[in-house]
Amino acid sequence: MMKFRNVLALVAVLAAINSSSAEERSIVLASTTSVEASGLLPIILPQFTARTGIRVNVVAQGTGKALDTARRGDADLLLVHDPDAEQQFMDEGHGSTRRQIAWNDFIIVGPAADPAHVKGGSDAVAALRAIAALQAPFISRGDNSGTNAAELRLWRIAGQTPDALNKEKWYRDIGGGMGQALNAASAMDAYTLSDRGTWLSFNNKGSLVVAIEGDPRLLNRYDVIELNPQKHAGAKLAAAKLFADWLVSSEGQQAIGGYQVNGQKLFNPSAQSPK
Repeated sequence: MMKFRNVLALVAVLAAINSSSAEERSIVLASTTSVEASGLLPIILPQFTARTGIRVNVVAQGTGKALDTARRGDADLLLVHDPDAEQQFMDEGHGSTRRQIAWNDFIIVGPAADPAHVKGGSDAVAALRAIAALQAPFISRGDNSGTNAAELRLWRIAGQTPDALNKEKWYRDIGGGMGQALNAASAMDAYTLSDRGTWLSFNNKGSLVVAIEGDPRLLNRYDVIELNPQKHAGAKLAAAKLFADWLVSSEGQQAIGGYQVNGQKLFNPSAQSPK
């Protein structure tokens, strides 16, 4: 009887060890909706898991919400794209290391009929002024994401404040992700700001076309941020570091740069030469 009990105890210990090991070999990545909606993560995460055995569970949110998720300790790593909000996160002491992994750009898309007559230009601010002057429909994500922050920065340069915009009927704040904003713009023949990656992988374009591109103010950088162990102590930070290191490694950068939709590269690897 004693031997049987010893065997049962050993089985229980081994089960606990295996369960703990499996738990430690997974991490939670708080990431932007644009990185997931573009289709990048489903392509590169299996490559990392095959290399390391570490599973990456993604929580896709706007950058603001992703940063808050990490602040609460509900994520092990961040992949975001709002430089100002990221800097605040680092200044608060929540992050230990911040590295750029890739860039693409934002674009303004709108109906092919182009009521604001902005199509073909490269001045995003002038385009927004024309849209506001005509009161042409404009869709805002309104979700405190990196894309939403970039949009509002451009509106401020164009002389419009968020409070003033939200009083306008032509300006629609949907409080949703990039795919939702593009769907709304397609349904309403409206303009919107999109990251290029999500736009290229978006299948419900309808009459939407690229109206504005090439403005240096439309540069869109993606950073991976490791958490500060002094504020966010946990066994998973080591596994999170492995993923962050992989993203900036030659293998990770090749995986990012190799992702294409219809022959077009969605992200430009930039770990070695940050923009």
